[in-house]
Amino acid sequence: MPDNTADYEDDFDPFDPEETQAPEVLAWNLLLLINPGDEDSALRQFELLRERLAGGADAPLPWLLRDIVDWTAGFFVAPDDTQGLTEAIDELAARFGLTIDWGGDRDDEGFMDDHDVPSLLSLAHHRLREHGYTLWCWNADSEGYGGWMALRRDDDGMRALAQVLQFELRPASEAG
Repeated sequence: MPDNTADYEDDFDPFDPEETQAPEVLAWNLLLLINPGDEDSALRQFELLRERLAGGADAPLPWLLRDIVDWTAGFFVAPDDTQGLTEAIDELAARFGLTIDWGGDRDDEGFMDDHDVPSLLSLAHHRLREHGYTLWCWNADSEGYGGWMALRRDDDGMRALAQVLQFELRPASEAG
């Protein structure tokens, strides 16, 4: 499959992980990464994030973004919500004209019974990599699985941002 990364501008502003950055600058960079080629959505989400921060919200960035980006640039599902996960990932992929081959019929109970959320995350991760994207998961402890997708070419930037923002992020293929 061809890599379509040339279809999108590189909006990500490189930064030096050793240099202190304002949290808002880092959050803006993260939103650009999870909204490749869609700066308008990133800006809307950034404004909502700023409202939460101004309201005194004091949680790690993924938790602050959870509802803001849900079903547009991210997902969050309960630990056993395989149907919700496949619907959310399908919605994320559709933003970029992609469809996920789940290897079976999502409406078939037997197919869904054979999978759990981590196995479906891994499958989606590998399918999206074929098209130049990476599906990421952030540590939601036992509350569920949360994450987003970004262009594969931005993997290093995503890892660096997660490190600077001090939250655990890993490819969805390692969610289990």
